[in-house]
Amino acid sequence: MAMKIKDLKRLNKKEREEKLQELKMELIKSRVASEKSSSKVKEIKKMIARILTLNK
Repeated sequence: MAMKIKDLKRLNKKEREEKLQELKMELIKSRVASEKSSSKVKEIKKMIARILTLNK
């Protein structure tokens, strides 16, 4: 699931936006599903931050 920054740079802006929406939905589902999977939530948040940084 985790993508490196170099992989994200290869995506065009539209693909990054789609990935961002996908990750946001996954974050919501992870929070609802279980409070115990905090490491997964943390990783999703990092990916969202990477994409937002690249989109600036």
